[in-house]
Amino acid sequence: YGCDFNLTDGSDQNFCDNGLISPDRVPNPHMYEVGYYYQNIWASLVGEHSIEVYNENFFRDLSYCRLEWELLCNGEVVRTGVVNDINVAPQGKAKVAVDYGTLDAQCCCGEPEWILNVKFVQKNSERLLPAGHVVAKNQIVLGGKTPELSFGNREQNNIAVVLPEINDSDYNYLFIEGTSYELMFERRNGYLCGYKLNGTELLADGASLTPNFWRAPTDNDYGAGLQRKYAVWKDPGLKLASLESEMVDGLAVVKAVYDLRNASGKLTMTYRVNNEGALEVTESLSAAGEQPNLFRFGMQMPMPVGFENIKYYGRGPGENYSDRNDEAFLGIYEQTVTSQFYSYIRPQENGTKTDIRWWQLTNAAGKGIVVMAEEPFSASALHYTVESLDEGPRKHNMHSEEVDPANLTNFLIDKAQMGLGCVTSWGALPLEPYMLPYKDYTFRFVIAPAK
Repeated sequence: YGCDFNLTDGSDQNFCDNGLISPDRVPNPHMYEVGYYYQNIWASLVGEHSIEVYNENFFRDLSYCRLEWELLCNGEVVRTGVVNDINVAPQGKAKVAVDYGTLDAQCCCGEPEWILNVKFVQKNSERLLPAGHVVAKNQIVLGGKTPELSFGNREQNNIAVVLPEINDSDYNYLFIEGTSYELMFERRNGYLCGYKLNGTELLADGASLTPNFWRAPTDNDYGAGLQRKYAVWKDPGLKLASLESEMVDGLAVVKAVYDLRNASGKLTMTYRVNNEGALEVTESLSAAGEQPNLFRFGMQMPMPVGFENIKYYGRGPGENYSDRNDEAFLGIYEQTVTSQFYSYIRPQENGTKTDIRWWQLTNAAGKGIVVMAEEPFSASALHYTVESLDEGPRKHNMHSEEVDPANLTNFLIDKAQMGLGCVTSWGALPLEPYMLPYKDYTFRFVIAPAK
C-alpha cells in the first residue's frame, strides 16, 4: 500500500486499501455486517408463535423462499422447523405462524434463555445463487435473562470442605493455597503472578493478571487521533497504595488499591478464592477529575500458548463489537485461538466477541478455565500481544503478516470496549451509546476450573 516502496508513491498509506473486501478477495469481518443490513427480508415477533415478515423488495414476492427456524435454549438448538410457503407481496407485511412449542421446560442449567433464529432460504438455484442459499436471517430473543453470578465454597456429598489458606510468610509474595491449587500475588505491585489449578499453570512465564484500558488502535481510531487523545490509558501509572489479605466467610480475600499517577482516581482490585481454587475478580474504578475516554475497561491474562481451544456462549462466529454485532447471532461456538486473528491490511485490534454469557479456554488435555460475569461481557484470545499490534502515535506501514505471534495466548476479558465508529474512517467517533466516558466502573467476573 501507499509508501511501502518509497515515501512519494502514496500519501494515504493503507487508507484506500481497507474497504469491505481485501485484495485477495477475502471479505473483511465488517463485510458481514454490511451484508446483514443489505438483506431485504425482516422478521419480528408479534405474538406467541407468530412473527411478522416484511418484504423490503420492490418487485418480487417471497414465493421463491422458504422459512427455516430453530429454537435455542441457553445457546443449544432444541427444536427446528420449516414453513415452505411464505406469501408476502413486494413492500408488504404478513404474519407467519411458527410453532416452536412451549417455553416452560428447563434446559441445560439454570435460568433458560430462549432465542428464535429465522432464516429465509432460496428454494431453487438462480444464476449464481444455489438452492439453499440464505437470503436473509433474523434472531429474536423470546425471553430469559443472564443467571445471577453466585460465588462461594462448593460442597460435595461425603467430601469435607477444605478451606483455602493464606500464606503471607514470604517477603516478596503472598500465597493462597488449597488441595488442588495455588495462587501467588506479587507484593510490590499486587498482581496475581501465579495461578496453578489442578496441576496446570494458567499464566504464561513472567506474566500477570493485570488491569487493561487500552487496545491496539484501529484505522478509525487513527483517523480520529485517539491514539494520542486517549494515550493516558495506555499507561495510567498504576501505583500500589495498599495490599491486604484476610479470610472472610471461608473465602480467601486479597484487596489491592492503586493510585493512577498518570491519570486520576483510584482502582481497587478485590480477589476472592474458594475451596476449588476458583477466583472471583472485582475491578472497580473510582473516577476523580477529568480524563479522556477509555478504549476498554477490563483485564488482561496472558496464558501459556497451549491454551488453544475456545468454546463460548455469545455472539459469533466472527469477530464483533458493540456497534457492529447485529449480524453476529447469539449461540454456542467452538473455535481455536489461532483462528481468531484476522490479517487486516495493517495490524490493529481484532478478534473480540461481545454479549458473552460464558467463555471456556482449554488446552489439548481439556484442562483450563471457564469465565462468567454478572452481566454479558466481551472477550478475545489471540496469539498476539496488544503491544505487537499497536503502531504507536503514528502509522509506520506495518503489515499483519510481518507481526510475529507471541509464545502465549493473550486472553482479554472486558466489561466493555469502545465501539469502532464506522460512520467514516477519518475522524467520526462511535455513537454515544458505544463510548466509554471516564467515570466509575465496576466489573465482576469469576474464573473457575473447566469441567
